[in-house]
Parts: sequence; C-alpha cells; structure tokens
Amino acid sequence: MKNFIKQMFAGKEGDISHKRVLGSIGFLALVGTMVANSFSHIDIAPAPELVNAVEYLTMSTIFGSVLEKFSNKA
Repeated sequence: MKNFIKQMFAGKEGDISHKRVLGSIGFLALVGTMVANSFSHIDIAPAPELVNAVEYLTMSTIFGSVLEKFSNKA
C-alpha cells in the first residue's frame, strides 16, 4: 500500500511531484468543506472567495500534472 501511494505521487523520474501532492490536498480540503457544510448552518460556512481560491489552486495543479505527463520534453 505504501508503494502504491508513493508511485501515485511520483513524477516521470520517480521523485515526488509537488503538483500532485498539492492537488490531492486541495481536493481533500474541498471534500472536507463540502461535508462539513452539509451538516452545519450557513452562517458558519467559509467565505466563497476562499473556497474558490482552493478550487482554482486544485484545478491548476491537476491540470499542470496532466500537461506534464503528456508533454514532449525531447
């Protein structure tokens, strides 16, 4: 299991990709926020701007990882 997680976050050269780690942390933060908001009142919800910032960060890191995987670095 440990090797699977290590390979999941590894880049082409086998080192840990910071884009994949940040994308995963952002995804977990968004899921946690959605779950917490479904059980709480609207007046204690985080600011929409903060949620949007985490959403854009997550999308850009995942998109960067996809571009890195399919780009030709001859």
